[in-house]
Amino acid sequence: MTTSAVRTTEHTVDVAAPAQQVYALLADVDQWPEIFPPTVHAECVERNGNTELIRLWATANGTPKTWTSQRVHTPERGSITFRQERSQHPVGGMGGEWIVEPLSATSCRVRLLHDFFAASEDPADLDWISRAVDRNSGSELAALRDRAELAGPDQLITFEDTVTVNGGAKDVYDFLNEAREWPRRLPHVARVRLTEDTPGLQTLEMDTSTKDGSVHTTSSVRVCRPHSGIVYKQHVLPALLSLHTGRWLIEEHAAGAVTVTSRHTVRINTARVAEVLGRDADADTARTMVRKALSGNSLATLHAAKSFAEGSATGHPRS
Repeated sequence: MTTSAVRTTEHTVDVAAPAQQVYALLADVDQWPEIFPPTVHAECVERNGNTELIRLWATANGTPKTWTSQRVHTPERGSITFRQERSQHPVGGMGGEWIVEPLSATSCRVRLLHDFFAASEDPADLDWISRAVDRNSGSELAALRDRAELAGPDQLITFEDTVTVNGGAKDVYDFLNEAREWPRRLPHVARVRLTEDTPGLQTLEMDTSTKDGSVHTTSSVRVCRPHSGIVYKQHVLPALLSLHTGRWLIEEHAAGAVTVTSRHTVRINTARVAEVLGRDADADTARTMVRKALSGNSLATLHAAKSFAEGSATGHPRS
């Protein structure tokens, strides 16, 4: 690597919210999938004082990637520095800093700095990284501003459904992980296209049929962890939603039973409620409809996974 191969960027946004409030959103990575469009999943692996190791799963130029980063919080400066410990090709290394600068008691400026280099000497790789950084930085800063400036209640709701399975966690996981088989195993799934270039990191495009005969196309990135569950985030959404993250959670219990939970977190796209449901519909109508539709499909999948796993446990044929 040569010094000339390192690129630096700076992106900024002004936010009509107090600096401390904005800093808190950046500090808590658990919230990131609900704030930042590129982020699929984020978690703190370990923490020691103001230093932490986090792992992120996110899209870059539409491609799912995962990496770990070391972060150092300096709240008195409004600063969070980060440095990737394990980058994914074509990134050779990347770091930077979030800086939140107060402009007044009720507003601030957020600066997002990056420095990076490619894993190869190919200029095209460095250009690819630059495009990804520009796209994600602009998207993240706009989303951070929108979340911090939110007036009134957020249209974010979380709900879940659970079934008990008298079978093995591995068989349940296999059913959920093997989404290529869903069109023949699940009546509401009409088509699936699944790619998995990185083991455990999937892109799932799916056509889902509804009771009225219509078909909705969605696309999700899934983080798969044998045999405990799958976390996902939709990037192509139905018209009524502006956010949909989910989790399939598989838990083994002392008595030998396994519980499987489908958890959804969604945000209603209030701007399209009247367009989709009619002029008399409101956000409550949309929430009820979305919950009914998602729970219905989830329960169908859960019961199919239950039959699959219990069939394996008894030696009976599985679908």
